[in-house]
Order: sequence, then C-alpha cells, then structure tokens
Amino acid sequence: MSVGIDKERPLVLVGAGKMGGAMLQGWLSKGLAEGAVHVIDPGLNDSQRAELQAQGVVVHDSADDVPTPGLLILAVKPQMMEKVLPGLAGFSDRSDATGMIVLSVVAGITIATLSKTFGDEALVIRSMPNTPALVGRGVTGLFPSQEMTPPQKEFIAELLAAIGKAVWVDSEEAINAVTAVSGSGPAYVFHLVEAMAQAGVALGLPEDVAMILARETVSGAGELLNQSPDTAETLRVNVTSPNGTTAAGLEVLMASDGLPPLIEKTVRAAHKRAIELGKVID
Repeated sequence: MSVGIDKERPLVLVGAGKMGGAMLQGWLSKGLAEGAVHVIDPGLNDSQRAELQAQGVVVHDSADDVPTPGLLILAVKPQMMEKVLPGLAGFSDRSDATGMIVLSVVAGITIATLSKTFGDEALVIRSMPNTPALVGRGVTGLFPSQEMTPPQKEFIAELLAAIGKAVWVDSEEAINAVTAVSGSGPAYVFHLVEAMAQAGVALGLPEDVAMILARETVSGAGELLNQSPDTAETLRVNVTSPNGTTAAGLEVLMASDGLPPLIEKTVRAAHKRAIELGKVID
C-alpha cells in the first residue's frame, strides 16, 4: 500500500486507541514503509510506544514535529475533539498541504466541524470502520465532503482494502446509521456470545464449555455467512428443520416481542447517541 503515502507525506494517525489501533495494525500487517506512519497520541504508555516504534512507526505527543500528512486520520473520542483539533490546524497552513486528505473515524463529528479546522477546500472524509479491521475483516462506511478524483478514490480503496470492505453512503447523515449498525455492531455480537454462554450454564454446562460452544458457534456461523453465496435468510432456513429444536428456539427469537424489535431498539439508541455526540463541538 504505497499510493499517496511515503516518508515525505506519511499516514498520520491521531489517536491509537481501540479503533485507531485496530486500523493501524491492519495496515501494518499489509506492509507500510518504515517511517511512513506517524502516530500522535500523548496518552500512550512506554510499552505501547516501544511496540509501535519496533514496527517502524514514529510516535509523537503533538503535531509540532510531524511532516505534512498525505493522509491525516482522526481516531480520538468525540469528547476530545475540541481539545485536539486546534493542535492540527497548522497542517492546512503549510505550503505543501495541497492534496492532504482528512479521514475522520470519530463518531458523530460532522464534516462542517472538521472544515472549520481544515478549510472548506480540504477533502474531508467522514467514516466509520469497526474493530474487526484488526483481523482484516472490518467494514467501513464513508461519505466525502466533495467529489473525489479517480486517484483519490483509488488511494482510499487501497487503504481500506487492507482492513476489510468499504461502503460509500449517499449522505453524511447516513454515517450515523452506519455507526449504529456496524460501528457498534461487534459489541452486540460479543454480547450475544456472552448471553448464549450464560444460557448454557443455566442448563447445567460448565462455564468454560458453555463459552467455547457459544464462541465457536458465533464465529463459525459468521465465517459460513462470509463464504457462502446464500443470504442470511437462506442459511437460517437451511439449518431449521420443521418442528425441530432450531425451529423451537426461533419461535422465541422471531416472535413479535423477540429479537428484531430488541435489535431495532438497540440500534436506534446507538444512532441517537451518535447524533448527540456530533453536537459536542458543532
């Protein structure tokens, strides 16, 4: 992955926490030139710094000594943006800033807010990846502030192919829905594993056995869904024998007060919070 990123115009990641760190490790695993990746994160401890530096990443506490980015990635908590953005404003004033792309993975923060810092002419891409990016199986929803050139699209496509799939949406408002469905979605699935394991324990299984069964069932079903050309509905029907055990369980999950309305309520709560976070500094 070399298009648009080198030592002179590096990939600069602001915030190497859970989401930023997952994306970074995905990119590093695909091979980026040593010195072509810089991280700005004063919150890293000595062990985290040493680990990144061992992978050829240049670590900074501030933007003062950072080269002008080819790509600037914002991956801090929404509540931190008001504090973080002023320290990055100088990038857009540099003589070599032409062509810099700003990719934000910060939940809720609008393009209008980012444009106040980087200017209306800057290409700002609001996006929301998810943590399976760490294993190359992430999915990222994106919306750009302006029409992109073919080289820019190729660059972003190459960048995101290293961590999973990318989906472009038709409006900025849709990014909040992406956040609620796929951005937060892995946590919903992890909790499903917890709930299945707890149900197994309630039926008398040892905790470790119940967790293995739940974990492998969910991860295995996900891989089957990934590899199969069939829809999720078709796969569900195929595994459900009439009047069998699966059908009995699905009668509960698919009831009018079962899983669909609960998931919708869950996603709507996350969507509402994504919109609220956008008002933190707007």
